[in-house]
Amino acid sequence: KDKEEDESADDSGEGSEEEESEEADEEDEDKLLDDPDVKECIAVGNFNAQQEGDLTFTKGEVLLIHDKKADGWWVAENSKGERGLVPRTYLAVSVHNEDEESQEESDEHIEVVDETADGTEIKKSDTVEMLATMGAVPAGFRLSTLSQLLEQGNQFRASYFLQPKLTPSQLAFKDLVWDSEKNTICPTPTRVSLIVTLCSCKTIPLPAASIQVLSRHIRLCLFDGNRVLSNIHTVRATWQPKNPHMWTFSPRVTGILPSLLDGDCFARSNSLSSDIGLLFELGITYIRNSTGERQELSCGWAFQKLFTSDGMPVPSKMYELLLNGGTPYERGVEVDPSLSRRAGSGVLHQLISLKKQPVLVVKLRSLSTQSKDILNLLPETLIGSMCYIHLLIFYRQILGDALLRERINMQSAELICNPILATFPQLMDQPDLMDALRSAWADRERTLKKSEKVHYQVLNYLTALHVLHGNDFKCFSPLQRDREFLKSVFILVYHDSVFPLLRSTLLPSYKWAEEESEASRWRVIADFLRKSRENDGALQSLLSSENTHTAFDISELAYDFLGETRKNNPTL
Repeated sequence: KDKEEDESADDSGEGSEEEESEEADEEDEDKLLDDPDVKECIAVGNFNAQQEGDLTFTKGEVLLIHDKKADGWWVAENSKGERGLVPRTYLAVSVHNEDEESQEESDEHIEVVDETADGTEIKKSDTVEMLATMGAVPAGFRLSTLSQLLEQGNQFRASYFLQPKLTPSQLAFKDLVWDSEKNTICPTPTRVSLIVTLCSCKTIPLPAASIQVLSRHIRLCLFDGNRVLSNIHTVRATWQPKNPHMWTFSPRVTGILPSLLDGDCFARSNSLSSDIGLLFELGITYIRNSTGERQELSCGWAFQKLFTSDGMPVPSKMYELLLNGGTPYERGVEVDPSLSRRAGSGVLHQLISLKKQPVLVVKLRSLSTQSKDILNLLPETLIGSMCYIHLLIFYRQILGDALLRERINMQSAELICNPILATFPQLMDQPDLMDALRSAWADRERTLKKSEKVHYQVLNYLTALHVLHGNDFKCFSPLQRDREFLKSVFILVYHDSVFPLLRSTLLPSYKWAEEESEASRWRVIADFLRKSRENDGALQSLLSSENTHTAFDISELAYDFLGETRKNNPTL
């Protein structure tokens, strides 16, 4: 009997301890709920607005708290951006706020969910799933696949594909061949050679107000359903606050407009894949207001094949591409499944639902003979902006001169002293510096049109140089002489503009989608270009005590073509 009484006492003791623990947890939760730093709460019940200014919400909905008033009626905001007063008693601490450290660890936790045909790991974040559960983003949003590939090294960057490609024997260049008769590089026709124009994106879902969007953009590349077959090119979209669901692009970038906005893109490839096409991934770079977390999400993707089943190129026309959710390696995922759930079973409802689905509008354009000849001077595989194609061709011509025309011994693998070849590919990864070179070249080009006298003086100078070197300059056609002249002017422009900027300590590091950093960089760039223009070159700025540069490095001048060239790779 005594034993039973002891056990009964023990049981009652355990019960009281559990009750005390629960009460303590409730007190801790109340304290945490009232903490000014806790901004996100979850509704524990349904609440209908009782008067004007109240906010209606449902159980399980996550609310962003803006003001915790002492009377117990707090100012809150729902996922649609609607604000109003809500009763404190209907709220509890969200999962994120209950254990911030645990959630931060969860935010950082990333797991592999897929692997591409070439072994590239595609990952997803628990954070994205949590945001979708909270209603902050549609269920079809994912971590950006193409952004992840860009972060894994230079394999998918334009700077890599700009380098010449070696043949399977590794003894010659596959897409850089010299034409001794015309004294320049030979055009290289490719299976895919076209211009794609990004027109608009329609009915793109908006993230919740708790997410601040830093950039809306499209990343595109050549793709065969399994492998990325080219560099990944990025075009930034513009949008109006009155219609944030519509993204637009500049159809033709000229003047001072950034190349990052250029919706006209060229695409080249010699891949024999029957499934080759263009992969478009719509993305946003965002920062989460409550945590400061920064990521890039995919808002959907589309794929346009470039050849029909019988091997013929698809027609050059406008295409409206329905966006898919998930990643390019997932199938049957909708961007916003709630649209389908809300649609009725009737045909009319289905048609209305279809019109609400997000789409991308693009135009494929065939090339004129002249445009094709120009594109054929570019590398075998490359996607880029049409607004700087003339700068790429200058680079390729200078590359051909150094590797094929001027090398005394073709067996030599020594470093080549050429600052342009050593640094130009870096501009492909820093679009504002490419814009600086575009601007500087446009200024010089306008001057050339008014100074024929200078033109002929330079031509006479080049003639003298060729005579001194034992070359008969007279055998050059007028077009060839013009090409040589323009190439020499381009070299001067390059050294007076972007070359000093690349090593300037005043220029902040390039950071994607950081408005303050982008503005700071352009202020430095614009100031340098202005001084270079006023002083007829960059020498005075370089010698000025106001400007400082990083320590001299031989890599700034030396081009290691064996280290930079792309080895033969059937997947690229």
